[in-house]
Amino acid sequence: MDHSATASGRPLDARQVDAYLDRIGLARPERADAAALAALQRAHLGAVPFENLSIHLDEPVVLDVQALFEKIVTGRRGGFCYELNGLFAALLEALGYRVSLLAGRVFDGERPGPPFDHMALRVDLDEPWLADVGFGRFSMLPLRLDRRGPQDDPAGAFTITPYGDLLDVVQDGSPQYRLDLRPYTLADFVPTCWWQATSPDSPFRRGPMCSRLAPDGGRTTLSGSRLIRTAPDGGRDVRELADAELLAAYAAEFGVELKRLPHAIVGEAGAA
Repeated sequence: MDHSATASGRPLDARQVDAYLDRIGLARPERADAAALAALQRAHLGAVPFENLSIHLDEPVVLDVQALFEKIVTGRRGGFCYELNGLFAALLEALGYRVSLLAGRVFDGERPGPPFDHMALRVDLDEPWLADVGFGRFSMLPLRLDRRGPQDDPAGAFTITPYGDLLDVVQDGSPQYRLDLRPYTLADFVPTCWWQATSPDSPFRRGPMCSRLAPDGGRTTLSGSRLIRTAPDGGRDVRELADAELLAAYAAEFGVELKRLPHAIVGEAGAA
């Protein structure tokens, strides 16, 4: 397995690693082990939002490690799966982990979507782990890829089951995505990332969204003009914000400083 094929462009240097760790509020781990991987994933989910704002700000989505570093770490933004897991892979590699980029097909009910619909990470220690900081509400901690029984996580019960040569990842009985275990490069995800950012059929074009894990294990989400606080037990509080409140809400809730509001893309089916 070619573990060198996970980064695009120049890898992260020591200064960048320190800045990235500061972004997620962690000190440099003493060793690249499972405990440190769990701490890195949990901290990342709580600090870096899952968001599609670039699409609604007319910004290009560039799948290059250095460009992603400038956006997510220097610019203190978030991103969607290709961006978040793409950069997280580079951090893990710089810390001494062996990482592979995996392609996933996201389920819509019982039907999986197209190949490369999602990017997740395989991290090989003494055992293989699934790490994912780019799927919104999902496991807070890495999952064992080689374990076939239920795996308890603060976000629910997960199972990973074979589907031929592929693996289905299931959360609380609901299939989430189907994984191809072959390693890919960041460049392999560029065509589908472009489709997600530009196609009228892409769910990411329906309206601006920004979401991250809350300290109590719930979620805080800004979807269009609705500020949604989801409790760990699933209870929700929804507040409609005026346009004048939205920029302050992005800053206060997610640390995202915007100069102008993202816009809904009008004239497309399902636009918010």
